Amino acid sequence: MRRFIEQIHTLDEEELLVLKKRVEIATIVMVTFIALLVVRLWYLQIHEGDKYTNLALNNRVRQLQIVAPRGNILDRHNRIIISNRPLFNILWTRDDAEDPDLVLKRMAHILNEDISDILARIRDKGNQPNFVPIRLKEDVDWETVAFVENHRLELPGIRIEAMPSRKYDYGNLASHLIGYLGEISKQELRTKESSLYMGGDLIGKMGLEKIFEKELRGEKGQRVFEVDVHGLEQQQLRRTEPLPGNDLQLTLDLNLQQVAEQEMAGKAGAVIAMDVKTGRLLALTSAPALHLEEFIGGISQKSWDRMLNDPLKPLLNKTIQGQYPPGSTYKIVTALAGLMEGVITPETTFPCTGSFTLHGHRYGCWKKWGHGPDIDLEKALAESCDVYFYHIGQEVGVDKLAIYAKSLGLGETTGFILENEKPGLVPTKDWKRRKRHESWQQGETVSVSIGQGFNLATPLQICRMTAAIANGGILYKPQVVQAVKDQEGNTLQEFEPQETGRAFADERAIRLIKHGLVAAVNGEHATASQARMDDITVAGKTGTAQVVRLAHFSETEEEEIPYRFRDHAWFTCYAPAENPEIAVTVLNEHGGHGGSAAAPIAKAVLEEYFRKKIENAELKTEK
Repeated sequence: MRRFIEQIHTLDEEELLVLKKRVEIATIVMVTFIALLVVRLWYLQIHEGDKYTNLALNNRVRQLQIVAPRGNILDRHNRIIISNRPLFNILWTRDDAEDPDLVLKRMAHILNEDISDILARIRDKGNQPNFVPIRLKEDVDWETVAFVENHRLELPGIRIEAMPSRKYDYGNLASHLIGYLGEISKQELRTKESSLYMGGDLIGKMGLEKIFEKELRGEKGQRVFEVDVHGLEQQQLRRTEPLPGNDLQLTLDLNLQQVAEQEMAGKAGAVIAMDVKTGRLLALTSAPALHLEEFIGGISQKSWDRMLNDPLKPLLNKTIQGQYPPGSTYKIVTALAGLMEGVITPETTFPCTGSFTLHGHRYGCWKKWGHGPDIDLEKALAESCDVYFYHIGQEVGVDKLAIYAKSLGLGETTGFILENEKPGLVPTKDWKRRKRHESWQQGETVSVSIGQGFNLATPLQICRMTAAIANGGILYKPQVVQAVKDQEGNTLQEFEPQETGRAFADERAIRLIKHGLVAAVNGEHATASQARMDDITVAGKTGTAQVVRLAHFSETEEEEIPYRFRDHAWFTCYAPAENPEIAVTVLNEHGGHGGSAAAPIAKAVLEEYFRKKIENAELKTEK
């Protein structure tokens, strides 16, 4: 001992300093370790305490969200177009499956699904906690539901989920307008409010279902229940009822919409009916319709490919996305420009011998032998004489034509609420120079003056133009939603008519054009005589829009021309001519002549509209 003490005393100061540093380092390491341990315990027990408590509880307690019924979609008279029905899904909870492989193989057989498809769905939800249910299949039939319920003990982790889904009370009525629901995507989950949506939720993907998602979706409820080790429910602990979404009242008239769709069955094109005094749409049909039921539970790749490859293009909303040469419906624009620019008067006449010659080039009239020596404005509109409007076009010029076309709402979107509306095209000299790097040719004005050439318009634009002529020159924003209402029928939001512009037209010019449109339906040689009604005076204009110039089809019967090369058939009209109420526009894709292929469809819509008005008037009289 004495010797050890002597050794310590003999240590120099440098060695003592080294020893002291070692002790300090050891102390710091121990303190740091203890501090980290304390911090970790605090993090797990305090900061993340609720999380791990919930994880522990989920070993015996399950929390399920209850999807709220979406609001109904109603017509203008509060008749239900879209409502809800129960939909049954098969759920699987990984935590409750003792032998997942065996359960999934059994379910693949029960559901008549390939096991690889089921595993793909599970992998897609791989980032979810094991206690969160995964949908193996949606919208299963009653037989499958009954079988699974009767074999629950043999299928641990499998459960039936009942939730509201869309019920299409009138089939595919107004399908492009209504739109459809689909499962929320990962990208949508990142952009939507996390408290409102979770994986597997159905949200609006297109049309009004998408645009009014917030109003229609409602508020979810919640169900809390206890399960045993096999995941079988033992008792319900708590339940919060969901709140249904609000209803959407449309401006559509159910009967008019049905008639329009029946008339377009088997065809491609569009039918639009508009209140000329408000811009509210009474019918909006794009044909062929979408098969909305196919989108419930997710559309199959086979169905999607079929629609993509369908030559009638059902995925295209032709009312606002179809852009077509307006054909002779554009003669309304040319007539207005001629009157307003002083190029013509009601007495101005031009001879029509069947053609018009410019710089040695012959431009034919649709009537091969011509309309006669003295064609005035009324007769030109009534018989749709091309030569008369060729003369006006050359005098007015393409840029002036464009001014009047745009004042009638052509060449720009209408402001309609649906997504992806196309603007059409009103050509000018500057447009061609910018887009095609070419100078405008005088002969191109000839084509433009009768709605051919570079001209493009959507059916909705033509209908709004017609309504503007009918009401004296006012352009309204097309509207299809009248109000948002709660479940008690109280109005939460109402959409008033919106005036968006006025045509460059005086009362005299519009009156003269109206006379010509009345003659086009009711005159002796009217091109739209098939739209004529007994008790109602209809005013309108036919149009036959050339798809492609093919000289070798000039002498061919229409039914022998390949479908894709046939002309588009237009007819646009309003009634009653004396006090206009409704405008109707029909586009029959590759239908041929407007007078025979489009006018009868418009007449059917008008007959339904006035039949209802007459019946309602009689009922009021009886009361």
